[in-house]
Amino acid sequence: MHRAERAALIARSASLGRPDASHAALIPIRKSTAWWELTQDDRRAIFEERSRHITTGLEYLPAIARRLYHSHDLGEPFDFLTWFEYAPAASELFEELVGRLRETEEWAYVERQIEIRLSRLDHAP
Repeated sequence: MHRAERAALIARSASLGRPDASHAALIPIRKSTAWWELTQDDRRAIFEERSRHITTGLEYLPAIARRLYHSHDLGEPFDFLTWFEYAPAASELFEELVGRLRETEEWAYVERQIEIRLSRLDHAP
């Protein structure tokens, strides 16, 4: 990630745990061996230049808060764990975001994913 991309993400990102963000999704992803056999430059070109992953994600901030955890080098079953939080009013935006990301060249390298959806129920005292 370039410095300007990081600055834009930080400036526009919402914090996790917002009271109105009662919906969440955890999406663990494993990419194929073919992805990891590409050079870092080739992966970056697919990720940033052709799939425009970061640019696309920026369009949905701050409505959708997210955190990405890398686990490829830990020998775990998934390479990335992505956590999203959003208000019910942003549910359609979330569906649009994941739909757009799944249509990219990068997504062709996803070998396995699990999508876990959660919602917080607020109970009256």
